[in-house]
Amino acid sequence: MSKVGIIMGSDSDLPIMQQAIDILKSFDIETEVDIVSAHRTPEKLFDYAKNAHLRGLSVIIAGAGGAAHLPGMVASMSPLPVIGVPVKSRNSIDGWDSVLSILQMPGGVPVATVALDGAKNAGILAAQIIGSSDKCVLDKIILYKEGLKIKVNKAAEKLKNQL
Repeated sequence: MSKVGIIMGSDSDLPIMQQAIDILKSFDIETEVDIVSAHRTPEKLFDYAKNAHLRGLSVIIAGAGGAAHLPGMVASMSPLPVIGVPVKSRNSIDGWDSVLSILQMPGGVPVATVALDGAKNAGILAAQIIGSSDKCVLDKIILYKEGLKIKVNKAAEKLKNQL
């Protein structure tokens, strides 16, 4: 069974990162959640990144605000796909510092980056990565996307009836 690691630089990031935890839970994908600070616990970061694949993780979602070095540092040391979630924190400059820190990675160190505070999409992307080799998860993604389509069509019909 596949497992996704979800890490964040601080417990203040949990309200955002909870979205990834919840969506992965809805796809019956196990998560491992931890606080790993790139700047305050670098030794823990190195150990986490270097050994994540040995603990059975398939994908890592890393959320960080401010300078947001966590996703890139993890990606530099782990063979696993890393999805970065820029988090708008209280010390952030409208979140753009976090977005650019995660998005602007050098060649050879990719980090898939979602929107500011976009942990739900990070969870969906992690599930899609797992679904590329796990038919059970793929089927759940297909049903989820079909549900999105149904929801939009119902909203469109409701709008037409109101006008």
